[in-house]
Order: sequence, then structure tokens, then C-alpha cells
Amino acid sequence: MSNTNTWWIYALLSACFAALTTIFAKVGVENVNSNLATAIRTVVILVVAWGIVFAQGSMVNLSEIPPKTMFFLLCSGAATGLSWIFYFKALQEGKASLVAPIDKSSLVLVLLFSVLFLHEPLSWKILLGTFLIAIGTLVLIF
Repeated sequence: MSNTNTWWIYALLSACFAALTTIFAKVGVENVNSNLATAIRTVVILVVAWGIVFAQGSMVNLSEIPPKTMFFLLCSGAATGLSWIFYFKALQEGKASLVAPIDKSSLVLVLLFSVLFLHEPLSWKILLGTFLIAIGTLVLIF
């Protein structure tokens, strides 16, 4: 299988690990401040991510990364951090079965933003899928 056909395997693995993340996190935030839980999680992610970079020999001089690329990676990191902080707080206070669908409804925003900012094509399939995701989320939470 060529690299161009394996993206869906990585996406499926991502979904599986995201599901496990929710279950582990829900149990993990029972007796600890949600921000501390996020900080602990972040340390683990840092160690794993940097370990993979060094193990693969992917480390480059950070000054070689174009400024625009670095800016957007930093923005992505800030957005991820804020997402995790709010996600862990929501998990601490709510049911995982309700928090997760709302969190995953971010897909609706991704589809919208990909059209607006990345100029990705909008098709009837995207519109229908986005509508069904939004309706499905509402059905799950109400």
C-alpha cells in the first residue's frame, strides 16, 4: 500500500486513541484538578513526541523551519492546549458520553474552516455529512 493510501489507517488509529483518551481522562480527573491533569498529560505527550522525533532522526535546526510554518505550529499548539484545558474541565464535571460528542462536533467547524480558510472544495457530500454530524451530536446530547 502506498503512502497516499494509508492516511485513513492513521485517521482510524487516531480515532481509536482519542476514544481511549476520553475514557482514561475521565477516570484520571476524578480526584485531581483538571488543569493539573492536563499538565501531566502534556508532559507525557512531550516525552513521547520528542522521543519519536529523535528515534526517527527527524530533528532539524529549528531555525531552518520557515517563520510562517513556525507561527502556525505555535498557534496550533496554543489552540490544542486551550482545547485540552476545556476538555478536561468538561470531563471532570460532565459525563464522558456527553462531553465527547460535543468535543467531536468540532468536525463541523473543521469542515467549515477548511472551505473558508483553506479553500477546499465544498460538495454535496460535505454539506450532507456536516449536517448529519451536527444532527447526530444534538441527538446524543439531548
